[in-house]
Amino acid sequence: MVTQQPRPTSIDVKDIEIEGELVYPESDGKPMSDNTKQFRWIVVIEQNLEWLFADDPNVFVAGDLLWYPVEGNNVLSAAPDAMVVVGRPKGDRGSYQQWKENNIAPQVTFEILLPSNTQREMERKLLFYNTYGVEEYYLYDPDSNRLEGWCRSAEGLLDRIETIVGWVSPRLGIRFGMGEELQLYRPDGVPFFSFTEINQLLAQERQRAEEERQRAEAAERQLQEMQALLEQYRDRFGDLNS
Repeated sequence: MVTQQPRPTSIDVKDIEIEGELVYPESDGKPMSDNTKQFRWIVVIEQNLEWLFADDPNVFVAGDLLWYPVEGNNVLSAAPDAMVVVGRPKGDRGSYQQWKENNIAPQVTFEILLPSNTQREMERKLLFYNTYGVEEYYLYDPDSNRLEGWCRSAEGLLDRIETIVGWVSPRLGIRFGMGEELQLYRPDGVPFFSFTEINQLLAQERQRAEEERQRAEAAERQLQEMQALLEQYRDRFGDLNS
């Protein structure tokens, strides 16, 4: 969500300074999504990206986090539905203030189109991402099942990806597909999972682990019974080696 507007003449929270320090708000006052469908996709993409890079301490993933690219300007900001910053450590942040992050801009951003989004607003978002260094930008409309993408060219501009189906993100390695809805795949070919699917997989894994435990216990009981029978045989007939 891009916020770029003239400063109001009246007092605004964005103009407040605390002990001489400019305040960078942690919320733009806008809802993350208009309905459950958009929210579900925001969560699926952000969470799967976090899982994808869970073992890399220097990849920061966030959802709906305000990004301020220019120090001293607390009006110029955007809050991608999901963003990935390679080269920055994991950890909690109230906002992403780029000058405090080795001046590294988010390389990849995702937006889920909302019914309330206007064409003008989306054009401003594309301009913002193009201006402030995003390498890849993906926009998905779950209502029309339409996916668009832009990738920074050698000329330094975000150019539209002409063939998005089968496209592999240069930075993330994930593959984009389309069916009845958006399909995303990890570099190893494993699809992005929804929370429902993850819960089902966890339940299956718990059941498998329980079955393995029961088999192990049965095998242990069988071994103990065989050892007991062996002891009885030795008591009756002596050591077999004697």
